[in-house]
Amino acid sequence: MHGRTTGRRPGRGSGLDRQISGPFDRMNITLFIPCFVDTCFPQVGMHMVRILERLGHRVTCPEAVACCGQPAFNSGYWDEARMVAGKTLHHLRDAEAVVIASGSCGAMLKVFYPQLYAGRPEEAAAQRLSERTWEFSDFLVNKLGVTDLGARFPAKVTFHDGCHGLRELGIKSAPRKLLEKVRDLELVEMGDAETCCGFGGTFAAKFPMISTAMGEVKCASAAETGAEYMVSNDSSCLMHLQGLLSRQGKPLKTLHLAQILDPQ
Repeated sequence: MHGRTTGRRPGRGSGLDRQISGPFDRMNITLFIPCFVDTCFPQVGMHMVRILERLGHRVTCPEAVACCGQPAFNSGYWDEARMVAGKTLHHLRDAEAVVIASGSCGAMLKVFYPQLYAGRPEEAAAQRLSERTWEFSDFLVNKLGVTDLGARFPAKVTFHDGCHGLRELGIKSAPRKLLEKVRDLELVEMGDAETCCGFGGTFAAKFPMISTAMGEVKCASAAETGAEYMVSNDSSCLMHLQGLLSRQGKPLKTLHLAQILDPQ
């Protein structure tokens, strides 16, 4: 997943140049792949790279950036969180735009880094990074002005709003605008779309019974829609939910948004 690739502007006849809405401005994008995505779902990052390069941008994924420090931060160990976050802050300080495959880690950089470093020498750097950080769907729709990526996915899907992306970053419409433009895709909203799935990082480890009960409510709500896939912009939520669905023997599958948007 790690390494550097050079983006190219889509050529004539590719079809994508006719489908993209919004002005073309080549950017140097630094991709932040959360540690659990890099370890468990590397294909999500690969799809993101292909999408961004197809749009004509240069994508860099620095090897030195690993964890944002959120587990320690959420557990109240702010000094330990700074030990991890400081490395991320250092390596991303000159990035033109940081795009993250997670609303959860995106909220850590964009919302919580300024809090973590408030009143400290790194406060200004944390604020600058916050202003340049984007969750993937938000970046496509609200920064690049792109909603149609030329993708086709003939299936019925429902969307799960991850807590951090929804509540901390205010992301609700962007992923849906992208899904609405996917050919042959039917988007059906579940009744509990905004309800927490129960993962919550360390919450699932500390309170497994509560976490499981919350996840089962979400799975039931998604299954009621008759959807074949539950989609989200947070692989951590999907990992939790897919585990429950598989144990229940339900046919419903989970996919990250980028996996649907990449026409390949």
